[in-house]
Amino acid sequence: MPVSDLSRDSSSSLVRVLIVDDSASARAMLRAIVESDPALKVVGQAPDAFEAARMMRDELPDVILLDLELPGMDGLTFLKKIMSQRPLPVVVCSGFTARGSEQSLAALEGGAVEVILKPQAGDAQARAEAQVRICDALRAASQSRGGRRVPVAASPRQPGNKLTADVMLPAPNLTRPVPMTEPIVCIGASTGGTEALREILVALPPDAPAICIVQHMPAGFTAAFARRLDGLCQVKVSEAVDGATVGQGEVLIAPGDRHMMLRRLPSGYRVTVAEGPYVSRHRPSVDVLFRSAAGAAGANALGVILTGMGDDGARCLGEMKAAGSHTIAQDEPTCVVYGMPREAVRMGTAVQSLPLNKMAAAIMGFARRHRTGVQV
Repeated sequence: MPVSDLSRDSSSSLVRVLIVDDSASARAMLRAIVESDPALKVVGQAPDAFEAARMMRDELPDVILLDLELPGMDGLTFLKKIMSQRPLPVVVCSGFTARGSEQSLAALEGGAVEVILKPQAGDAQARAEAQVRICDALRAASQSRGGRRVPVAASPRQPGNKLTADVMLPAPNLTRPVPMTEPIVCIGASTGGTEALREILVALPPDAPAICIVQHMPAGFTAAFARRLDGLCQVKVSEAVDGATVGQGEVLIAPGDRHMMLRRLPSGYRVTVAEGPYVSRHRPSVDVLFRSAAGAAGANALGVILTGMGDDGARCLGEMKAAGSHTIAQDEPTCVVYGMPREAVRMGTAVQSLPLNKMAAAIMGFARRHRTGVQV
């Protein structure tokens, strides 16, 4: 089933999507969602990997939207063949099961750009949110390393309004300095972030500072992601629950489909996990975490923004900076998608740009300087 000799017409200004799903009703639903976005075009629908490969010999898509549960050849095997023969951006669209979440993580490790949850029947708001998730994921995939980098920014991003962190919590009072506490690190990531976070966290020692993470990921998948990281890292990694405390050597990952906010305790920090609307087109939102950190931690915090499309986190990273936090953006060469970090650099909210392999050292350096009272 070779896919290495495929060709495509590079003149198209639309992101061309191939949908691979064994369910006819799912294919129809996904097609309707994809083609609701004026920047996206469905160029084929395949019920299995073999038909998808045949279509790809005729026309190479820009992005593949792939279900992992396929007859004959499962989606994970098909993904591995694509990546070994002719790498293309692949977005996994999976229903949530315990096995499915583990397979989806394996797909990310195997080269998939992103994992999104297959939409279910719901009300108008649920349908609109599914539209945002799927269309934004496909746009981001087209901008990833190895993608055709179609200039999708020229077309409007639909549907829905783009809400700010104001809908979840008020802007921090920056006139009131935050008392010195233990250092804490807040990290935001999106497309490409799962592997970037793995590289950072695996490199941290057991006495690393407390870390709170927002990774754009569907509900249910973040628990499996946290478990996998916990088995690889010296720090303790877990999915956040409402009211959980976080301290030295501990990492909390925001649960999919819930916002996470940092709260200060007399001798440390805890988190609030809450429902709410999409903020900066995401739930959980990096902007929500960063705004809460600006108010709760101030100069005790380090803000880090990693790979991902869009601008979630860039604005409220500026609030962390104004509150005295040190702020870092991942540099362009090491990003899968240089979107969120680029916006932080463009807006001046990131003080420093660093390659991914320097992030763990920067985190530990920040913690040492903070504990000894040395200014960054």
